[in-house]
Amino acid sequence: MKVSEVGQIDSSVRWRLLLASATMLFVELALIRWAGANVVHLSYFSNFILLGSFLGIGLGFLIPAARGQWLKRWAPVPLALLVVLVREYPVQVRQSSSQVIYFTSVKTTGLPEWVTLPAVFLLTAVIMTAIGKIAADYFRRLPSLDAYRYDLLGSLTGSVSFALLSWLRAPSVVWGVLAAAALLILGGRRNTLRYGIPLTAMVAALFVETMTAGISWSPYYKIQLADPLISVNGIPHQSIAPLSALLQENSPYRQAYDRTPGNPHKRVLVIGAGNGNDVAVALANGAERVDAVEIDPRLQEIGAQLHPAKPYDDPRVHVHINDGRAFLERTNTRYDLVILALPDSLTLVAGASNLRLESYLFTQQAFEAARDHLAPHGAFAMYNYYRTSWLVDRFAGTLDDVYGHAPCMTTFGRNAAVLVAGMTTADQSCEQIWRPSGAVPAAASDDHPFPYLLHRNIPTLYLGVLGAILLVTLLSVRLTGVRIRSVVRYTDMFLLGAAFLLLETKNVINFALYFGTTWLVNALVFIGVLLAVLAGVEVRRRLLRVNQLLLQLLLFGALAVAWLVPAHAVLSLPFAARLAAAIALAFAPIFCANLIFSDRLALAPDPTSAFGANLLGALTGGALEYLALVTGYQALLLVVALLYLGACVAMRFTGRAATPVPDDTVAVNR
Repeated sequence: MKVSEVGQIDSSVRWRLLLASATMLFVELALIRWAGANVVHLSYFSNFILLGSFLGIGLGFLIPAARGQWLKRWAPVPLALLVVLVREYPVQVRQSSSQVIYFTSVKTTGLPEWVTLPAVFLLTAVIMTAIGKIAADYFRRLPSLDAYRYDLLGSLTGSVSFALLSWLRAPSVVWGVLAAAALLILGGRRNTLRYGIPLTAMVAALFVETMTAGISWSPYYKIQLADPLISVNGIPHQSIAPLSALLQENSPYRQAYDRTPGNPHKRVLVIGAGNGNDVAVALANGAERVDAVEIDPRLQEIGAQLHPAKPYDDPRVHVHINDGRAFLERTNTRYDLVILALPDSLTLVAGASNLRLESYLFTQQAFEAARDHLAPHGAFAMYNYYRTSWLVDRFAGTLDDVYGHAPCMTTFGRNAAVLVAGMTTADQSCEQIWRPSGAVPAAASDDHPFPYLLHRNIPTLYLGVLGAILLVTLLSVRLTGVRIRSVVRYTDMFLLGAAFLLLETKNVINFALYFGTTWLVNALVFIGVLLAVLAGVEVRRRLLRVNQLLLQLLLFGALAVAWLVPAHAVLSLPFAARLAAAIALAFAPIFCANLIFSDRLALAPDPTSAFGANLLGALTGGALEYLALVTGYQALLLVVALLYLGACVAMRFTGRAATPVPDDTVAVNR
């Protein structure tokens, strides 16, 4: 074969690897969003799909080149099957537990969860195994670092593409069309019919969903409007009410004002403004300025269009599409009244399996931040359907600690309550003062932001699910014919993957605290992580050799600094300094870790299997993240350090058997 022909094939392989990697990440992100919107249980287990994706991609890379070609030929079938299954049997799960609270549907529909959830997980794994196999076959035809480079460029492309669709609020059919187009290109002409039929069925199912009356998509939810009821991800979430109903004597919307009769209520902050009910009530009580903070732009738009009182048209109202905690950290305004208005998000921060969008609003530090923004005789109010008395006690007990006295409590029905705390007891007028119903649970904190978790433990539900996932992983490795030896000899790569996933999660958590739990912050963190990893690859490609000991010392030094710098120290900095500190603390260890990983990949006799072992390690890291429910997030850095230490020790043994692979070597399948 001529050199020019080799160069053309080489270029084609690079771009197809980029497309395959972009498709992998795009499909993974789309499944996390879409499945969570249609199977409500997955709204609280977003890493359920993530772990299935890591399992699938890892298997796709570990399956030898000569095997598993049938997976590539039938790649779209499991994807179409999953979409059609979920569309035909939408699932709403009523999840109850004495250990953790879920804000779930009022009724159950669809197949039993013990059927649906395993089916979703296994289909996700098969989907990603097929796409991973396509990517792996291109990966092994290139020099290791060259292949890794294009894999990262593809991941960046997929991540940016999905972030752009989130910004545009594109409906699910658009996601399906883009994924189908990419898969048709990857399948080639010989598979046009075999790919075209299932992909057409998938796009048709998503088209029907998109054209359903009242359906729209925000960056967080699938929203269904049946005026006056607004449902998100299949759960009733908000109701647009006329002002007369909001101001009735028994209305919870009035309580913040009735319990603070001496308060002028001139400046009001509403966090969780939603469709505008609380904003309308604030205006009716004489507010001269209302800062309405809502994280979801679509919910605010619906209120602006449909609320009969037209609160968002009033010039006294200033709308802020932002995370409530982030707004508190940035504003210097003092308010007469701060209201947490039903801020239960019904979903998790993507990539952080236990952090909900509103979690940082309910920590002790958040309540202190709200207090610090009150006028001298101001008041704080919060209300919701809290489901259990211990959750009311947790929040009321935290307010008692923060304000130095018990708040007013007004109850409505079963565990629906309004809590109002004035700066002093003279600033609140209570018909009933909160008294604990039993032992008061400890306050949630910024390091342990799990207000809906009763104790510092891992609920048995989570343990059961994680145990089942790990068992399926072991069985899958055996059933697909992957040699355990091919994973064991890359123990260091496995541990590097587990450590990296935990480190990435810790960074997502930190940025959510520092800058808000918005979809944009989350997307920028993932893009930043990929850029830091890519920078490590580019540096390694330009070095003849690296000093592994020096890199390991730099990595553990960066982890030590991240451990020693407390979150509140970063949070107290001005915005520009906070951003610089957050970037340095987050990406310095990632850069060092990826230099170590890239060097090991360059020396691996079988880079594709090494990469597969790394992905299975990432799956394990996703399971280890649940340790934060016990330890808090800062302690995850200790787990990360232990995993990296184990990888460094294993590298001294497995690395000795590695044979350097020249980076300019090209393996061409003739």
